[in-house]
Amino acid sequence: MPIYKAPLQDMQFLLKDVFDADSFWQSQQKLAHVDVATAEAILEEMAKFAENVTLPLNRSGDEQGASYKDTVVTTPDGFKDAFRQYAEGGWIGLGADEAWGGQAMPKMLTVLADEMLFATNPSFLLYPLLSVGAGMALSSYASEEQKQTYLPKIYSGEWSGTMCLTEPHAGTDLGIIKTKAEPQQDGTYHITGTKIFITGGEHDLTQNIIHLVLAKTPNAPAGSRGISLFIVPKFMVNQDGSLGERNAVSAGSIEHKMGIKASATCVMNFDGATGYLVGKENEGLAAMFVMMNYERLSMGIQGLGASEFAYQNAAQYAKDRIQGRSATGAKSPDKAADSILVHGDVRRMLLNVRANNEASRAFAVYVGQQLDMTKFADDAQAVKKAADRVALLTPIAKAYLTDTAFQATLDAQMCFGGHGYIREWGMEQCVRDLRISQIYEGTNGVQSQDLIGRKTIKCNGAYLADYVADIRAELADFPASVNFMQQATLAAADKVTQVTEYILKQSANDAEYPSGVAIDYLHSVGLLSFAYMFAKMVKAADGKDGEFYAQKVKVARYFVERILPSLDTHIARIQTSSDVLFSFDENEF
Repeated sequence: MPIYKAPLQDMQFLLKDVFDADSFWQSQQKLAHVDVATAEAILEEMAKFAENVTLPLNRSGDEQGASYKDTVVTTPDGFKDAFRQYAEGGWIGLGADEAWGGQAMPKMLTVLADEMLFATNPSFLLYPLLSVGAGMALSSYASEEQKQTYLPKIYSGEWSGTMCLTEPHAGTDLGIIKTKAEPQQDGTYHITGTKIFITGGEHDLTQNIIHLVLAKTPNAPAGSRGISLFIVPKFMVNQDGSLGERNAVSAGSIEHKMGIKASATCVMNFDGATGYLVGKENEGLAAMFVMMNYERLSMGIQGLGASEFAYQNAAQYAKDRIQGRSATGAKSPDKAADSILVHGDVRRMLLNVRANNEASRAFAVYVGQQLDMTKFADDAQAVKKAADRVALLTPIAKAYLTDTAFQATLDAQMCFGGHGYIREWGMEQCVRDLRISQIYEGTNGVQSQDLIGRKTIKCNGAYLADYVADIRAELADFPASVNFMQQATLAAADKVTQVTEYILKQSANDAEYPSGVAIDYLHSVGLLSFAYMFAKMVKAADGKDGEFYAQKVKVARYFVERILPSLDTHIARIQTSSDVLFSFDENEF
C-alpha cells in the first residue's frame, strides 16, 4: 500500500525562513490579511484531506477510471463525495477574490496546497484546477454581469469550468482553429465546432459546466489575432441564476489514456451552442493566457507532487529491503543481508529525487511570489518587473520541473527493482500519471521554444540579465561557512549569461539554430534556478541548530557535486551548430 505524509516542515521552512512570507505579505496591502500562522493552519488541513480522502481514492480511481455512455460521463466511486468535501471546505476558492466567495490567499500558499493533492491524486485535482483557471480568465476579462453570474457558483463548487482550445487539426497552433462563432440579433453567438483533449469537459461532479471556448467570428483576421473567447454553459442560466434548458454542447467520447484515467479527457461537440463573448472580439487569446500561465505552473507542481510521493515510497522501501552486503562490511550483521541503502547507486537515485523535490518546491514558491506581485502589488514598476520574471520562468516552471520530476519518478521506481513494475507498490501508476505533465498545456519542447524565442531572443536577453542581476545581488552577502553554494551558483550564473550571449549572436545569423538548442537552454536556466533556490535555502538554514537544517546543507552539497555539473554538458551542446540536425532530408526520417 503506497504511503504519503505531507512535507509540512519543509513547506513551513520555505514560508518562514527562506521567503520570509510574513514580511512580504504584510508589505502588500492586499495581502495583509495573511500571516504564516494562518498559512500553516491551512496547509495542515490540506494535509489531512490529501492523506485521508484523496490518497485512498488514487489507485481505485485509476482502476475504475472515468466512464462514458451516450454523452454521459461518470467519475469513479468516491470522487463525488471527495469533490463535495473539497468544495465545502472552500478549497476551490482558496486563491480567489473575496468578492466572489474566495479567500484571497496568495499563490505562494496555494502552490503548496496543490502539491499535496497532486502527490496523492492528480486525476482528482484536475477537475477543480480547471475551474480555478476558468475563474481567473473570467475575473480578468469578463463583464461585471458575467462575473456575478458565474464566479460565485464556480468557486463554491456548484458549477465547474473548462478551457476548450485544442482541435483535431490544431494543437499548439491555435491560429488555425476552425470553431465558428456566428453572431445573433440578441447579442449571443452560435458556437459550432469540435474541441479535443478537454479536461473535465463532461462529468457528474457539479450541476453545471461552464466551458470557455476559443472560436472565430465571421471575417475575423487570420491567425491568432482573430481568436475570440466565449462562455458556453452546459445548461443555460436563467435571469434569476437558476438552470434552464440544456445547451447544444455535449461530449462525443472520452480518451483512453496512459495515465490520469480517473480524469475525464473529452471530445466536445458544439452544435450551434449558445455562447457569450468574453471581452472584445479577436482578443480571446490574451484572456486564455491568463489561465494558461497559471496552469503551466500547476503542471510543474504536478511533477513535484509525483516526485515527492515517489521519494517517500522509494526511501521507505530502500530502508526495508535487504539485499547484499556493504562493501566495507556488514552493517546489519544480525540480518541475512543489509538494506539496499548500503549500495551507492541506490543512494544516488534517492538523492537525485530528494534534491529535485527540495529545489522544485522552493522554485514553485518563488514563482508563486512573482505571480502574487503581479496581482497584489501597488507599485507599477514592481508589477512590471514581476511580470517579466513570470514570463521568463513560466516555461521553466512547466517544463524543467516536469522533466526533472519524470526522471525522478523513474529513479524512484528503479529503487524497487522488479516490484517497481508491479501495480501494488504504486510506482507504475505514478510514472504513468506523471507522463502527461510533459505533454499538455504546451509540450516541453514548445516551452523551450518559448523560452529561447519569445523570452530571450525577442528581448535580446533582457529578462535573463535582470534575473541574473538579482541572483548576484542577493548572493553578494553570504555566510562564509557555506560559501560553496554561493560560488557554485555565481559560477552557473556566469556560464548561463555567456551561453545566452552566444545564442543571441548565433541566432542572428542562423534562423534554424535556436530550435535545435532550445531544450538544452531551458535545462541550463533550470539548473541555474535550482542552484539559486539551494543558495536561498542554505543561507536560511545556516546557523540554525537541528538535523533538519543540517540536511539542507548536505542535500545542497549533493546538488552542487553530482547534479549541477550537467550544466556543462548542456552548454557544450548549445555551442554546436544546427547543421547536423538539418542535414537530413525529410525522406530520410
